[in-house]
Amino acid sequence: MKKYQGSMVALVTPFSNGKVDFAALEKMVEFQIQNGTTCLVVTGTTGECPTLTNEEHIEVIKRSVEVANGRVPVMAGAGSNNPVEAIALSNAAKEVGADSLLHNAGYYNRPNQEGLYAHFKMVHDNTDLPIFIYNVPGRTVVNISSETVAKLSKLERVVGIKDATGNLERPWLERNMIDKPFIFLSGEDSTAVSFNVAGGVGVISVTANVAPALVAKVQNLTLEKKWEEAAEQQLKLMKLHKLMFKEPSPAPAKYAASLLGLCKEDVRLPILPVSDSLRAEIKAEMQKLELI
Repeated sequence: MKKYQGSMVALVTPFSNGKVDFAALEKMVEFQIQNGTTCLVVTGTTGECPTLTNEEHIEVIKRSVEVANGRVPVMAGAGSNNPVEAIALSNAAKEVGADSLLHNAGYYNRPNQEGLYAHFKMVHDNTDLPIFIYNVPGRTVVNISSETVAKLSKLERVVGIKDATGNLERPWLERNMIDKPFIFLSGEDSTAVSFNVAGGVGVISVTANVAPALVAKVQNLTLEKKWEEAAEQQLKLMKLHKLMFKEPSPAPAKYAASLLGLCKEDVRLPILPVSDSLRAEIKAEMQKLELI
């Protein structure tokens, strides 16, 4: 299996005139690889997967794989609250060359812990690629307990977790419960350094869409156990981290990417473009960080 650590981008899906802008996508993939990103995480929530058609979803994965050309792995968001759909997306992602899968808990139908385990096991048993569990209760309303994570880790191809709970106790607890190599990835930019202190080895970052080199620098310092330097660099990035979520994501990240000439700021409803006041804040912070 390929290595998953460091700065991994939760890549936005660029749009133009209502359609996926594949030329911009290719430019963004190259920009990420050239600036130290270690994995492309595509067709996740930041990639606006809820409003992609199935055909667009798979084509975004395919094009990302083609441009990456083996230089970094491509992790495909393939989650659904319907395990049958999650399996179909997973197998289609494999067909177009994805290296691994990201699967979230069942949103809206709100399963209990036994239902969550059954969902992930069904997906596991009917797919072939390594699976990362995605725990993001702020979006799914259900929280995958540490005990359920430990139980799921016993499945052969469940290899890690993207933890977006913000609960920095969890990696400590789960490391004591899991008795195999397991990859702990933060799904929250603002707590990523603290998460790595607790045993994490990387972040799936929204901020990396627009500041990949800076996010990679922070992550590389943590991997070298240079905690004070990592904390110093993280401090500089904190305002940008928070601005990326001041209004519904990924609109702030897309506006910021548009300032870099990477893509248009277009989003799909029900997400709206960012307000004028937030535009001014993002632009000022990017200038302060010498990104533009």
